[in-house]
Amino acid sequence: MPDRIIKLCHEKGLKITGQRRVIARVLGESNDHPDVELVHKRATALDPNISIATVYRTVRLFEEHDILDRHDFGDGRARYEEVSDSHHDHLIDIENGKVIEFQNAEIEALQRQVAEKLGYRLVDHRLELYGVPLGKK
Repeated sequence: MPDRIIKLCHEKGLKITGQRRVIARVLGESNDHPDVELVHKRATALDPNISIATVYRTVRLFEEHDILDRHDFGDGRARYEEVSDSHHDHLIDIENGKVIEFQNAEIEALQRQVAEKLGYRLVDHRLELYGVPLGKK
């Protein structure tokens, strides 16, 4: 939600310019983990004066202030999503790049068990699964 990104910016003391507001809106309305080029394309549809450099700077700023999460899903592009209150993992379709978010309590429990068996308390993790649709090799 774009309002959530704006709210987080205010909480973290970031100045919200008109262009940052547009970029926040684009990111908040995205459900497809866009890269900077796609964010720029969507942002310039709303404000044609937004440069790619502004998008890069804004995305980096949001990432540095824990407003966005950065992902590398193996396609050579940094992809972004709004920081979430709830943990989720990702399944990436390597044929078309589609990213599917999912939650699985059994996987979460197993990861904690593995960490404990190795003498650790799990504090964070990321899980990314890469696959192709069933029926394809």
